[in-house]
Amino acid sequence: MLANLIGELAKRRITNQELADLLGIHRNSVSNKLYGVSEFTLREAITIYDKYFSDCDFRWLFTHAAA
Repeated sequence: MLANLIGELAKRRITNQELADLLGIHRNSVSNKLYGVSEFTLREAITIYDKYFSDCDFRWLFTHAAA
């Protein structure tokens, strides 16, 4: 799970649908990627970072929470 990214999305009121539209994928795919069912590609991660989170540390934002 990408807890840091999920938290930042919530704080900034960015929806899964907004991310889906940005990435050109289904909102369920975004949810799967946020919760560790699948992974964001590097290109997707950079796109999200550049659009919404350039003020955050990239590695921190996309680090998976310990299980």
